[in-house]
Amino acid sequence: MNPLLLTDGYKVDHRRQYPDGTTLVYSNWTPRKSRIEGLDEVVFFGLQYFIKKYIIHDFEEYFFKKSKEEVVAKYARRINNYLGENQVGTKHIEDLHDLGYIPMVFKALPEGASVPLRVPMFTMYNTIPEFFWLTNYFETLLSAVIWLPCNSATIAKEYRKVLDKYADLTSSVPEFVDWQAHDFSMRGMGGIEAALTSAAGHLLSFTGSDTIPAIDFLEEYYKANSDQELVAGSVAATEHSVMCMGTTEGEYETFKRLITEVYPKGIVSIVSDTWDLWKVLTDYLPRLREDIVSREGKVVIRPDSGDPVDIICGNPNGKTEQEKKGVIELLWDVFGGTTNAKGFKELVPQIGAIYGDSITVARATQICERLKEKGFASTNVVLGIGSFTYQYNTRDTFGFAMKATYGEVNGEGRAIFKDPITDDGTKKSAKGLMKIDLIDGKYHLTDNVSWEEEKQGELKEVFRDGKLLVDQSLSEIRTRVKNEVSVEA
Repeated sequence: MNPLLLTDGYKVDHRRQYPDGTTLVYSNWTPRKSRIEGLDEVVFFGLQYFIKKYIIHDFEEYFFKKSKEEVVAKYARRINNYLGENQVGTKHIEDLHDLGYIPMVFKALPEGASVPLRVPMFTMYNTIPEFFWLTNYFETLLSAVIWLPCNSATIAKEYRKVLDKYADLTSSVPEFVDWQAHDFSMRGMGGIEAALTSAAGHLLSFTGSDTIPAIDFLEEYYKANSDQELVAGSVAATEHSVMCMGTTEGEYETFKRLITEVYPKGIVSIVSDTWDLWKVLTDYLPRLREDIVSREGKVVIRPDSGDPVDIICGNPNGKTEQEKKGVIELLWDVFGGTTNAKGFKELVPQIGAIYGDSITVARATQICERLKEKGFASTNVVLGIGSFTYQYNTRDTFGFAMKATYGEVNGEGRAIFKDPITDDGTKKSAKGLMKIDLIDGKYHLTDNVSWEEEKQGELKEVFRDGKLLVDQSLSEIRTRVKNEVSVEA
């Protein structure tokens, strides 16, 4: 599809609404507020994908490579059918096609950086006067693509901070945290692009993911190479249909066949609450103990229903002894393990658990804390992070907005801003040109600066006039996120 049609309807005639003589529009993309308590910085991620996919590839394939007559005719047909009688015109579309590239500058902070609220992540402006209308024309497409990977990268980083904290306190294998939050979200996301960009955001902080195409996404847009680095990985795992087909009466035999015949070695995750989780833990596993501890690999028990905190850690108010103990303690009763140098119990390496339903950062914290209180290392369990975490958010989670703050009309600069009297201050924009400085490891905005000052600071040109100038890799972005997690810890 012609990318110029990937916009809100009201955008198409803003070109004629700007003052006569307008030659430049300068805008920024900024997280303005947080609806997540205690979170006042947002991870920047996704602009490089947007530029490569839409500004370079899609414009080249679906606009510039098409004949001008075809592009203009389709654009005119769509707008005329949509608006009825109008004066939007097509000459500006013809002129852009004749130019052959997108005459814009994007200046951005490094992807993976944690950006304080009300500090722009990137700015953009046109480089040729007659294409001033392009800057904010892109707002809809930019917003639709970029807020979600920023959200997911930010939330994944919060999981990482929690899991790192408890691993440092209780575990002998803190490096296992790379695998401790596993992305299960693809099926619950709002479409394939949402699934890919969100999963990529998750993979800035972790390596566990069931979203296979996220690997291809990161190879195509972020210079990853799965032959040379671990982009993402997973393990063999069952689902309820597999267990159901084995029948209720044959469930024990299904477990035994999976452990001894289908997967005699390696890691296998078995969904264990198709019928009776407690029977699996107190009947089947004791009978299979020798088969499991003699395997080269790990059997992972996966409950999938109920309150995850109580199921994993035990419910003091449970009706049965099994409910009171929970999965990890029941596994300890059967398999035992070791007490590490920090004084916490770690299951034998041949057995483990994963819980992948309705996990949130708050529940992850509760699980780790409850395990700690019971004397267990946090790394005894893996948490599956699904769409309950990654899709339960919107653009408003961090108040993302793209706003124009500077323009030029008849050769004269205008520092512009919005400040609605009926708002609580959230929608008040910065003013004029932007400069961002890094002071004591934090980004700080100075607005209403000169062009000379705007050229300084931490915002760097990443795209100009059809060409990508900076091509960041997954590896360097991961390092940036990891370093910031360490500093905050």
